Amino acid sequence: MGLHGQPARLVAVQPVKRRAQTPAAVLLFVLALAAPARAIAQHETPPAPEPTTPSLAAPVAPVAPVDAAAPAASASHASQASQASKDDEGPPRFSLPTQSDRDAWLRGGFRLSLGLTYGRLVGLEGAPSGRLLGPTIRVGLRLDADWSLLASFQYTGASAPGTLSGLRFAGTLDPTWHVTRHLSLALGLGFGGLVEGFSGRNDPEPNGGAISTSYTFPNASPPLPTCSGVGVAALARAEWTIVLGPRTATVFSLEGLGQWTGCVEDTGRVEPDSGKSIVRRQFWPHTGAVGTWSFIWR
Repeated sequence: MGLHGQPARLVAVQPVKRRAQTPAAVLLFVLALAAPARAIAQHETPPAPEPTTPSLAAPVAPVAPVDAAAPAASASHASQASQASKDDEGPPRFSLPTQSDRDAWLRGGFRLSLGLTYGRLVGLEGAPSGRLLGPTIRVGLRLDADWSLLASFQYTGASAPGTLSGLRFAGTLDPTWHVTRHLSLALGLGFGGLVEGFSGRNDPEPNGGAISTSYTFPNASPPLPTCSGVGVAALARAEWTIVLGPRTATVFSLEGLGQWTGCVEDTGRVEPDSGKSIVRRQFWPHTGAVGTWSFIWR
């Protein structure tokens, strides 16, 4: 059978003498043989199935409209979440209670204090008096919660018209008892002295030109016109401390002092026998009181 059910046509090839064959005849013969094979191959290829229409159409889900701002909002939320995760320090961690500032001052250690002193030095037995004004320095150690050992140094101007005109200096060693966190009491003992220039006071008798050897006055009245000397000094101090921080505090103190100064005035002459300088001596007793405002560091 041929293509589409039609009977295949057989082509009869007449015998041709070998000498009568030409290239065109050979080509016709090859095409005649290939035509039935190609027709069979096309007949056996199944036709493409025709599309069928479904009886019930499946519901189609509606497509939501795409919001152009959604990607930007999503990126913003992601950025905020990332920033929050960076800022989050995790759950709080509780440490041991720290020592308060006041408790820190009860511990032993080095102490340094700088302050300003104002008060009055009162002369006894005819010694001149004057006002005191100048700085004070304290250094030392806090031994424990109750005791400290401090060294105090004062350099104050001592002046009053017609009386004192010079510098008063003192250094004492002050054991200090801390009665409470604020109140402290101290007693000090050390040295104190005076250095005077020209005071304008009258020169007592005997004067320097009337003596041939060193002379000591029996008392402080009348006083020498100038005094330069050193002696014993003592103090009693009460102070109130206000803690400002773990390293700094301010202190208000009231101090009573006593001083015994050996004044020496050089006449500028020497003893003929020994060659020693001829001087006049006088001892001045003083008492007084000063107030101090200072800052202390630990």
